[in-house]
Amino acid sequence: MSTKAHASTEELYQIPENGKAEIVNGELILMAPTGFLPNRAASIIYMSLFQHERATKSGYAIADNAGFLVDLPNRSSFSPDAAWYTGRPTGMKFLEGAPAFAVEVRSEGDYGPAAEQRLAEKRADYFAAGTLCVWDLDVVSPDIVIRAYFAGKPLTALVFRRGDIAHAGDAVSGWSMPVDDLFEDEH
Repeated sequence: MSTKAHASTEELYQIPENGKAEIVNGELILMAPTGFLPNRAASIIYMSLFQHERATKSGYAIADNAGFLVDLPNRSSFSPDAAWYTGRPTGMKFLEGAPAFAVEVRSEGDYGPAAEQRLAEKRADYFAAGTLCVWDLDVVSPDIVIRAYFAGKPLTALVFRRGDIAHAGDAVSGWSMPVDDLFEDEH
């Protein structure tokens, strides 16, 4: 949902509590909250990244709703569902620069030709900003679960399915996680 043309970074700070938005093509794009499955998957990935952070001290695991400021002609910010950041901590301010690794978990509105185009454009923006790996995570597909795109081959996905060990390559050196962790049984 677009709300205003020529939005500024300061307006991102004014989004109501627990709101999420990005600045794309000068517009403040509000992002709807997600449901159980997408949020749970993003949380599980974040927790795995956090364990890697604690073990290696080689970067920072970033949870959903963090803002990453970038300087692209058509984009000023990202807000991935989970991320790995190797830049400097920014205190209470948004993170400076793109994450090394970004996770985008599909929500209900992220299916169909228009959504595929939007997701491809966002991946291209991530790579233009310096991200090394972007995961496109589909928690409802019975077959393909994670499509990992890498900066060196941005149009070719490495696919991880149930039973596989997924990774982000050099974006998060030494880290991986079982895809099956995303599908724990409900209580």
